[in-house]
Amino acid sequence: MMNRTRHRAGQFWRYLSTLALPAADEADVDRVLSPALAALFREMIPGEQAHSLRVMRWLIAHQQTQPELLQAALLHDVGKACAPLNMFERVVTVFGHKLFPKQSSKWAQGRPNGWQKAFVVARHHADWGADSAERAGAMPLTVNLIRRHQTRIAKPRTPEDELLRWLQRADDET
Repeated sequence: MMNRTRHRAGQFWRYLSTLALPAADEADVDRVLSPALAALFREMIPGEQAHSLRVMRWLIAHQQTQPELLQAALLHDVGKACAPLNMFERVVTVFGHKLFPKQSSKWAQGRPNGWQKAFVVARHHADWGADSAERAGAMPLTVNLIRRHQTRIAKPRTPEDELLRWLQRADDET
């Protein structure tokens, strides 16, 4: 429990401290994503961009270099750009899911506005991001990984499931 709390605190600090990506990071994005997908990536706020780059780099460090997986790593949270959250909303969502799991599922229904916005975004950003990536020309595997990145599976049954597990592990670790 304490390690998870420390991990979340580190994520929070990295998120807050990212104001813009360095040119080298921008170049990495442009090497992995097409111009249309890179434009989609740039719609995310800098903290989300930096997190996505950490996810991609974690995968590469673990010898996971399939292009569609790396693209999904960079774009897995792009749906959050549809309804950006402030830091307070992010914190409320994390605590809300932990303290009130059943209620937070109910709060995630409807439109992303008002006090429920953060719960709606948390629930639907994967679908929103997958739809956006598909419209921008992402390959079907990339789209599926984005769409499924929050869906936990007990046992991988397909090569896509294996890639999904890698994406989820990288997302959890960074």
